Amino acid sequence: MKVFAPLFSLLALLSLSFSANAQKDLSYYLPANVIYNQNIPTPKSVIGHEVGEWHITHDKLVLYMRTLAEASDRITIEEIGLTHEGRPQLMLTITHPNNQAGIEKIRTDHVWLTYPNESDKFDIKKMPAVISMGFSIHGNESSGSNAAMLVAYYMAAAQGPEIENALRNTVVLLDPSLNPDGLNRFSTWANTHKSKNINPDPNDREYNEVWPGARTNHYWFDLNRDWLPVQQPESQNRVAKYHLWKPNVFTDHHEMGTNSTFFFQPGVPARTHPLTPKGNQELTEKIGQFHAEALDNIGSLYFTKEGYDDFYYGKGSTFPDINGGIGILFEQASSRGHAQESDNGILEFPFTIKNQFTTALSTWKAAVDMRVELLDYQRDFYKRVLRDADNDDIKAYIFKAEKDPARSYHLADILDQQEVDFYRPSRKLKFNNEEYTPENSYIIPLKQRNYKLIKGMFEKRTTFEDSLFYDISGWTYPLAFDLEYSELSSRDYGRNQLGDKVMKPQFPKGSVIGGQSNYAYAFEWHGYYAPRAANRLLEKGIRIKVATSKFGDGKDLNFDYGTILVPVSNQKLSASELYIEMQTIANTDGIDVYAMNTGLTEGVSLGSNAFINIDKPEVALVVESGSSADAGEIWHLLDTRMNMRVTKLPADRLGSSAINRYNTIVITGGVNLSESGMENLKQWIRNGGTLVASNSSSTAWAARNKLTQLKFVDVEQYTGEKITYDQISNFQRGQSIPGGVYMSELELSHPMAYGYYNKELPTMRRGNLMIEASEDKFSNPGLYTEDPLRSGWINKPNLEALKGTSTIRVGAFGQGRIVSLVDNPNFRAFWYGTNKLMMNAIFFGRIVNSSAAK
Repeated sequence: MKVFAPLFSLLALLSLSFSANAQKDLSYYLPANVIYNQNIPTPKSVIGHEVGEWHITHDKLVLYMRTLAEASDRITIEEIGLTHEGRPQLMLTITHPNNQAGIEKIRTDHVWLTYPNESDKFDIKKMPAVISMGFSIHGNESSGSNAAMLVAYYMAAAQGPEIENALRNTVVLLDPSLNPDGLNRFSTWANTHKSKNINPDPNDREYNEVWPGARTNHYWFDLNRDWLPVQQPESQNRVAKYHLWKPNVFTDHHEMGTNSTFFFQPGVPARTHPLTPKGNQELTEKIGQFHAEALDNIGSLYFTKEGYDDFYYGKGSTFPDINGGIGILFEQASSRGHAQESDNGILEFPFTIKNQFTTALSTWKAAVDMRVELLDYQRDFYKRVLRDADNDDIKAYIFKAEKDPARSYHLADILDQQEVDFYRPSRKLKFNNEEYTPENSYIIPLKQRNYKLIKGMFEKRTTFEDSLFYDISGWTYPLAFDLEYSELSSRDYGRNQLGDKVMKPQFPKGSVIGGQSNYAYAFEWHGYYAPRAANRLLEKGIRIKVATSKFGDGKDLNFDYGTILVPVSNQKLSASELYIEMQTIANTDGIDVYAMNTGLTEGVSLGSNAFINIDKPEVALVVESGSSADAGEIWHLLDTRMNMRVTKLPADRLGSSAINRYNTIVITGGVNLSESGMENLKQWIRNGGTLVASNSSSTAWAARNKLTQLKFVDVEQYTGEKITYDQISNFQRGQSIPGGVYMSELELSHPMAYGYYNKELPTMRRGNLMIEASEDKFSNPGLYTEDPLRSGWINKPNLEALKGTSTIRVGAFGQGRIVSLVDNPNFRAFWYGTNKLMMNAIFFGRIVNSSAAK
């Protein structure tokens, strides 16, 4: 989350001096006049220090939560999954012991409220509300996870009628660390640099993490953008548990900049997604009154209804809003260590923890007092969606990827994880000149309980009440996956079109067509995992070639640009061993492989120079400079999907001979190189290396350093003559493209477009950098169309300027090539449609003809 910072309580502001070593015990945090069960272990008795004295490490956090669960009959604990680094994700279920005894029935009864035709059978006046609390999804926003110990202790140990009533009338699902890998990375940093005499100087190393920081998970993904696409295991595990319970309220505990105060939702009213019911924001505001009272009582300043929004449904505080619940974002000013100077005095870590703890309890109190109202809202939400579906002009979506079933499978897998009902078509259907079959297509009827979630994923939206967004403004999933799809109206759609319901999508299996060959094999580059197949062969020392022209057998087989040819003769493997490899590729990568028994083919023959040898990619990804998020997406793509080795190369190594072992270097931003270092990189490119600039900032860096000859579009923006002083910041933000879906057009014969079979390619664009198109069309194999906007917000000057500009540029530099990808092709790991651009740059950048690279 973005950063600001909270004020100290009045007493803290008036203190005459800062006692750096004064430690806070439990009495600092816990409500007064409450008796605590002495048999319940305190945090210090287990972890060895007071809460806030050190930043909690994940292992100690897990130890405390497990110890607490053993000691309390109010708590059960389960491991809901593992992170990339093998750390456990925990879920504590906290409620009255009597509820624990019948917890499964409580859960199933609660979930029945989300089934419109069944929900009236349940008496909500007798049902507990379900509150889910999630802490520190950003690892270096650790006050949340440290507060989680206090929340769990309080709920386990506090005694009295009020506590008993709260426990009887609620079920609390507590996730103490939404990002275990990031939390552990940050706690190690902060604890490693803590001094005995705490130094609050913001310049101290304790408060300045090195790249990439600990905000993200193992692959440097922002997990708070992954609730909807669920591409990371932490998200998949968490969302599965979310849907298993469908909580009424979810609290999302974050931190912001050191010089702010404390924020709680609602956010800016005009920036709420239109699919979110008005009642959601009314309830959010009503719950906010409980936070205000609690923070007033401890003297903490706060703000609400500004700065943040409820628009992008991939965030933890907004995802519940499309699922019948109330998402609540808390933003606490961050000490980023143990104590730091701020505009509001010295901000101590314990104070940040106290605010998080206080608002967790105020949420619990609100849920108890508003229990029936929250349950009624949830039931009504799901009843209304059926009426909304009836009133929607669109009745269903149907989609496929004709030549790449893996892409459509991956979207189907997301739908499955989000509990969307979808089917195979019952028969062959045709819409908008596309034929959809039961074998290659999926159809989603909108009249179902997750209607709004489906709309949130599939809709194209270009009109908005407000032009400012905290995150992206458009994310249409079938466009992100570059699928063929249709929106079906009532004239197009009937229930009899629904075939078998898909219970669990199955990864597509290819086959080796024609059996074993003694001559050659061919597979097209259309498949999402074709690069993985090619790399598998190259890793085994098998020679492969790529077709730069189309060819066929003169009968049924026609092979597209980019087809991979695998000769059988003169290989390291025997014909039978090579056949086994082809079978593995077909089964593992979902690709059809064709046995070729003659080189005499239509178009070009198999021995033609139109087939170019492909070298094994030796890839270095520049790190410690540029965008860690973009770099993480590339690392994740190559490592986890394509099974390719990639070296994470520190930026300062670009000036050394170390780069000579690589044939491809990928950058995600500017790199500060000395004159000699830049010359070293230039010589590497001249000698035949491929430099891939993977977003707008790296594209601009390459141009500034004379590696490319690009001309940038200068957009004449609005003048702002009529705005007032307090509107300056928002006005300037309104001149930027916040992130949306835009249509480009590819030159399909170009190596950068190999594997694409439709000219139009939707891209995710963020930011204002635009490149003038080259007069040589082959230098820019990707251009924005004359009507590029598909989903998202953009102002008129930027939209007009964007038309016809380059999305891809390839330049020659000596014997080498520089590929500039203006838009990030790997956006948040769910933009499957443009991932192939990155893979093409890596595999084929070197073969682009120099006359087509200017």
